Amino acid sequence: MKHVFQKHQMKILAVSDYIDKDLTRQVEDKTLSPVDLIISCGDLAPEYLSFLRDRLDVPLYYIKGNHDIRYTRTNPVGCENIHGRVVSFGSLNILGLEGSLWYNGGANQYTDAMMRKILFWMWFPIWRKGRIHLVVAHAPPRHIHDREDRCHMGFESFKSLIIKHTPDYFVHGHIHQEFETAGERITQFHTTQVINTCGYTLIEV
Repeated sequence: MKHVFQKHQMKILAVSDYIDKDLTRQVEDKTLSPVDLIISCGDLAPEYLSFLRDRLDVPLYYIKGNHDIRYTRTNPVGCENIHGRVVSFGSLNILGLEGSLWYNGGANQYTDAMMRKILFWMWFPIWRKGRIHLVVAHAPPRHIHDREDRCHMGFESFKSLIIKHTPDYFVHGHIHQEFETAGERITQFHTTQVINTCGYTLIEV
């Protein structure tokens, strides 16, 4: 099912967590409407990201999820890891934050204190860019789309980030859910649209 949000000027394909057969078919058949950028919110095989990057021939930015243990510096091919960075795509400033809340000490897991520390040391690149328009994360903010088991709890620090920097969009994965409409994916928190992109979504910004 295709999901389209507010119509403006840039179209972003956001993916995470599992391969949507409908998206794959559209990519292979070249029936997917053109996109300007791909973002991955984690827990997808690096080979699949390379496939999307190659077939759609647009930049792909990604962060890793808690199950992404096969990623290397060169795989996914042609894609860019933006964890702990602020990158610009056109006039859009994008902040990337990988991983889930710590639950068993595995890869790409962080306590909330650790995530706060990452955000604290990013104050200068955030200040230098002037404004964050889009946050790309694996986990959601706490009490927004998250669950009560330790693995799927969101980060309190993400709520503080939203309140302080007022991004237009906070896009995450990690929380598996079926959606009948695009609107079911969105929760408004202050001035930010928090979007669960599990599977895939098309976002026009």
